[in-house]
Amino acid sequence: MRLLSVSDEVVSMLQTSALHQRVGAIDAIVGCGDLPPSYLEYLVSMLNVPCFYVNGNHDAPEQHEDGRVSTKPQGCDNLDLRVEMVNGLLIAGAGGVLRYRPGEHQYSEAEWAWRMTMLSARVFFAQMRHRQRLDVLITHTPPAGLHDGIGAHRGPQALRRFIDRIAPRYLIHGHVHLNYGYGDQRPLQYGDTLIVNTHGYRLLDIEPMAALSNARAS
Repeated sequence: MRLLSVSDEVVSMLQTSALHQRVGAIDAIVGCGDLPPSYLEYLVSMLNVPCFYVNGNHDAPEQHEDGRVSTKPQGCDNLDLRVEMVNGLLIAGAGGVLRYRPGEHQYSEAEWAWRMTMLSARVFFAQMRHRQRLDVLITHTPPAGLHDGIGAHRGPQALRRFIDRIAPRYLIHGHVHLNYGYGDQRPLQYGDTLIVNTHGYRLLDIEPMAALSNARAS
């Protein structure tokens, strides 16, 4: 299964008639925050695939030339604290950042702990129902100590504990721009989880667990 993951920056190369040639066949889009609603709507309309997203800390209402105001992308599903099965992949989401000033989608460490407890319970039941582990967690912020930075770009400890406990196959995040200078932002293997910073966009080929099991059996 091929995912197009996007966050933080509107990539002009994706807003052309050559989009299909650039990304190839896509099965789903995941948005990791800080993007205008119209950008995700454009990608969905062009690629005609499902889109799941979480909010970042700079998701502001978008003013259109005709006077309309968009607060969320139409045709996309907000995955914050939810779990969905998507073409064989079990995907969950947690939006927002660790609070560094008053603002929407910013949470204290205690609030992050509560949010991760809620999501852990939902992931547990989803894993039991589908009899497979969590494949992908999409977030805006990275976890504490993994791809994060200082100040406004510190990651939540509660998210790090969630990764330690649940061990999703992939964590896809944004928030830390590649030009911020916060160390190596290449994909990082942490235990059983691959941490991926999707600033801009990435193409990820992720085999569903069922396909992997069948391949091993054969």
